[in-house]
Amino acid sequence: MSDDLLTVTGLTRYFPVTRGVIFRRTVAQVRAVDGVDFSLPAGHTLGIVGESGCGKTTTGRMVARLDEPTSGNIVFDGTDITHLRAGQMRPLRREIGMIFQDPYSSLNPRHTVGTIIGAPLRVQHVQTEQGVKRAVQELLELVGLNPEHYNRYPHEFSGGQRQRIGVARTLALRPKLIVADEPVSALDVSIQAQVINLLDDLQEELGLSYVIIAHDLAVVRHIADQVAVMYLGKIVEVASRDDIYASPRHPYTVALLSAVPVPEPAAARTGSAAGEAAGPGTLSPRIRRERIRLTGDVPSPLNPPSGCRFHTRCWKAQDICQTTEPPLDELAPGHRAACHFPEPPR
Repeated sequence: MSDDLLTVTGLTRYFPVTRGVIFRRTVAQVRAVDGVDFSLPAGHTLGIVGESGCGKTTTGRMVARLDEPTSGNIVFDGTDITHLRAGQMRPLRREIGMIFQDPYSSLNPRHTVGTIIGAPLRVQHVQTEQGVKRAVQELLELVGLNPEHYNRYPHEFSGGQRQRIGVARTLALRPKLIVADEPVSALDVSIQAQVINLLDDLQEELGLSYVIIAHDLAVVRHIADQVAVMYLGKIVEVASRDDIYASPRHPYTVALLSAVPVPEPAAARTGSAAGEAAGPGTLSPRIRRERIRLTGDVPSPLNPPSGCRFHTRCWKAQDICQTTEPPLDELAPGHRAACHFPEPPR
């Protein structure tokens, strides 16, 4: 039996483009997600990264079954949940939670914190030993907030505190899997580390599994066990956190990593020992020697390029890249990349 809590195979999501007022007809499709495969062992974290519009959020929403897949399969804890109806999904809503990107718009300003966090318990008719209020206060304490803030409203909290409220709401039903869509991108840098550390601590304490969606590679490096890089609806590279940062194989991943700031610029140019000792949260100077600037814009998912979708911006592209789509091959144990001319291992 597989140890994977979540298995996604051939997942696609196409949005129809229609024309006509009376007789509406589909004239094209936006291929937001176009054949995504990955798996997530229980208790681990998968980070999905890429530029805006690459399909990260749509993938996360399909995994949480907030959006209906066009095709493919989503198997959660041994159950195929791909096309389950709302009534069939209700029991599984306890097992899958989601943290939303914007801590301001994801909380109802008319409800108190106690009502917001307690809502999942009431909707799912969960019986608590000491009542909903006590359960909510324990959740507030778990995420580092004062239990006495039970009767306060969202506008009385800072952005970081609101995101903690969102985390507490997600934890109310003690889910096995949490999909976090850009959980810290709307927060100040000084607060981001606090929220990431909170998620890390909660995972260790409660045995949670995460799918973290982000565009900030530095954030993903701190929390993910495995990283999947998406471009224009497809995964172009997937590997363990250490492998993908130490030895990226796909040109797009190399370009993304080259944009991560290095705290020792001089060491990055010279490869000195000072740069080597920069710490686990930074990139080795051997990885980032020069900034790679991609030319052109990301193609439209309405009409993606033939062959390799990255060939229109890739400095290594050749004729085969324009005609033949590269498969997501395993180039090293646990390290897969979809490229006809991958970077050599480092």
